[in-house]
This record gives sequence, C-alpha cells and structure tokens, in this order.
Amino acid sequence: MRLTVDHLHITLDHNPVLRGVGLDAADGDIVGLVGPNGSGKSTLLRAVYRSLRPAGGVVRVGGDDVWSLSARDAARRTAAVLQDTTGNTTGLTVTEIVALGRAPHHGLLGRDGAEDHRAVADAVDLCGVRPYAERDFASLSGGERQRVLLARALAQRPRLLVLDELTNHLDIRARFALLDLIRATGITTLAVLHDLDLAARLCDHLVVLHDGAVVAAGPVLDVLTPKTLAEVFGVRGTTERHADGVIRVTYDARPLADRETAHTVSTPGT
Repeated sequence: MRLTVDHLHITLDHNPVLRGVGLDAADGDIVGLVGPNGSGKSTLLRAVYRSLRPAGGVVRVGGDDVWSLSARDAARRTAAVLQDTTGNTTGLTVTEIVALGRAPHHGLLGRDGAEDHRAVADAVDLCGVRPYAERDFASLSGGERQRVLLARALAQRPRLLVLDELTNHLDIRARFALLDLIRATGITTLAVLHDLDLAARLCDHLVVLHDGAVVAAGPVLDVLTPKTLAEVFGVRGTTERHADGVIRVTYDARPLADRETAHTVSTPGT
C-alpha cells in the first residue's frame, strides 16, 4: 500500500518540529528515515501512525488521509513497532502478546475467530517464535522480544509497517536476521534507523531529516554521499555497493569531526 506524506508541519509546545516534510513510499518499498538525534524522525512516525495530528499537510495511506479514517480503520492498515512500548505484559505468553495484534479487527465484545487464529499462527511462524510461543514474554531476550513485537504487528495483517529503531540493543547477528525478516514480509515499511550501515543494507530509499526538514531523499547511493555524511552527520565516509550486492558505509579512520571541520573536509580541493 502506498504511503504519501505531503508538506507536513508539526508544532510541539509552540516550537516547529517538522517543516514542510514530504516523502513517498510505493507499494512494497522499504523507506528508511535517518538523521541526527532531534531531527524529527520519531515525530514523523507518530504522524504516520495517527498518534499526532499535524498542524498542516497530510499523511495518506492507500490514498486516504489517515485522519479521515476511524482509529480502528487506520490501525487495520498500519501497524507500528516502537521503542520500549510493550505496556503491561506481566504474565502474558508470547502467543497472547501476538494475539493483541488482532484487536483492531474486533468489535467491542469481539472474540477470536478462525481468521484471528490463522493470522496469529502465521505471524508466529513467519517471525520464528514458535519454539517459545508458550513462554512468558517477560522471560525472553531482547532479540526474542523484538521478533515477538514484530509478530504482533504482522498479526494485524497491515498494509504498512512503521518501525522505530527495531534493531536497538540487538547483537549484529540478530540485527541482520530481523532486517532479513522485514524484507521477506513484502509490506510497505517506513523505518527509523540510527545505524546508517544497516539502513543502507535494508532500505530501497532513504529520507534524511535535519532540523525538522528533508535535506536529501532517494536511492541509498544517491543520498548517503560524502557531502551528506559530512554536513548532516558530522563524519567522513563513503558509501558503495560491494561485489556481494550489499551497500555498505565505510567511515574514515580519523576521529569524528565537528560539523564545521566535516564540512571543510567534504569540500572539493580541501
């Protein structure tokens, strides 16, 4: 399902956080949101999954303004996996956590039916959490929990996934496995990632936010240029596609520069 963000403006406590932000994700695309801390990435996600109403502009999922939809209809289209927002999970098994993803499909007194059971079972199997399906969620490792939370989102049968730092606190093997799993779903995905190398590996396109505005957007190699790495992220580096087809970011061995120095380094002839 297509996602379109058009001229989005968001103000918090009378301060502009996002200024005229736009992006587009075609059906099945994985679009990464990258940028320094405080650039507005998580705020943009909140607008996309209908948690924060913008002061101006529009977010369309499947061609419809998300604020023209009911909360339930919006949740049926979009599933979000956020940082450290598991809520009260005391005593709940993995299967029970995953089943919470079916809530948008139930009425006030709705009960799980055959379709709900199929959706939960499919998500449990796809995310590889069947071996600990009856374990207490609280007993799992960080990587196992992230897989369960992704399974909960997939149990919604969404058309759009919104992910906020899903790979945080995971070891490198778990990160790669989770990214491969996201790719395998085929669902349109908007993901915030701090690790530029992981973003380059996972995403079809990147959107770089800086001070609440989009400063670069497009295919990974067009976006993560030495100039952008220097001026936005304050580092020296290059991005290239290797022989195995994977795009990787290589950073300079020298210490990280401040922005003024990084800008100077990125200027031709200096």
